[in-house]
Amino acid sequence: MRTRGAVVRQAPGRLEVVDLEVGDPYEDEVQVELVASGLCHSDDHHVTGDIPVGGYPFALGHEGAGVVTKVRPNSKGIEEGDHVIFSAIPSCGHCRWCATGHASLCDLAAGILAGPRFTDGTYRLHTPDGTPVGQMCGISTFVETTTVSLASVVKIGKDIPLDKACLVGCGVSTGWGSAVHSAGIEPGDTVIVMGIGGIGVSAVQGAVHAGASQVIAVDPVPFKREQAAVFGATHAVASIEEATELAKQFTNGQGAAATIVTVGVMRPEYLRQALSSVRKAGTVVTTAVGKHEVSEVPLDLFELTLSQKRVQGTCFGATNGNWDVLNLLQLYRDGRLKLDEMVTRAYSLEDIAQGYDDLHEGKNIRGIVRYR
Repeated sequence: MRTRGAVVRQAPGRLEVVDLEVGDPYEDEVQVELVASGLCHSDDHHVTGDIPVGGYPFALGHEGAGVVTKVRPNSKGIEEGDHVIFSAIPSCGHCRWCATGHASLCDLAAGILAGPRFTDGTYRLHTPDGTPVGQMCGISTFVETTTVSLASVVKIGKDIPLDKACLVGCGVSTGWGSAVHSAGIEPGDTVIVMGIGGIGVSAVQGAVHAGASQVIAVDPVPFKREQAAVFGATHAVASIEEATELAKQFTNGQGAAATIVTVGVMRPEYLRQALSSVRKAGTVVTTAVGKHEVSEVPLDLFELTLSQKRVQGTCFGATNGNWDVLNLLQLYRDGRLKLDEMVTRAYSLEDIAQGYDDLHEGKNIRGIVRYR
């Protein structure tokens, strides 16, 4: 069937909305009509070329929610009309990582930027002239109707607004999990969150949930510092240097128990600064990503070893899409997780490039594309 979607044809490039053909679902797949998709910075990394993809054209988007419109027999309990969230990281449920509770490292994720379906190398999206179109994370939520693997969808209750639920598919899970799962935060801790976008405010909420007494938000944009308090930050400053000094004031000169780096584009100096901000036995969680070719990071190895500090990478917040998505949505129902407040602006699909311009200018906590 004919649909519309936002693709990038080269990198560096710019998102372009074009006509597409979407194929019917194969076995173990479903077709979904999108209701909303979050504008995550990860998509922009593929537009700028910071992170390469397998080929072009490539349809972006990995944080979305919608309504199932087509299923195959034996679709594991998912039926037409069901509401689903897409999981940015697929979960097969039976590889070593899924079976041992590390679904964010599922073996299927090795192919999420290649373009074709990670199971058989075929494509579900094409241009009208038949050119294959790659799907980001195997889903492409910047497409009005998309066909995806069952490993990439989570069925949710119909009481949750899909234009809010979509945020849990990546940004909220990643930020929340960075604090709750990866940082090892304990009640009474002082925590720094470096970068206050959609993932950053979710990390702030996760830190509060884990019992942190002081949560220091860091962002150079005044609007984002103001918004940090809405999500539970106790303080907000413009630089990591200010945050480090503030953390030391709260801890008798020791520093933060954890610093979570959620900036839009990771740079080597940010990791060095974050390491200096934490106390002995403190943890730096690196959630942000940057240019793929940057591999050398200047760290004080003396400080790292003798102060017994830890640098912890995290993918998807070390969450399990099938469980944590539902858990987070229950917290939203209970009024303990703020999703409505995260959405700064909604855009039409045709205006998606403007949404990313606004992201670069620091105007949004989270922008979304609303399809209907």
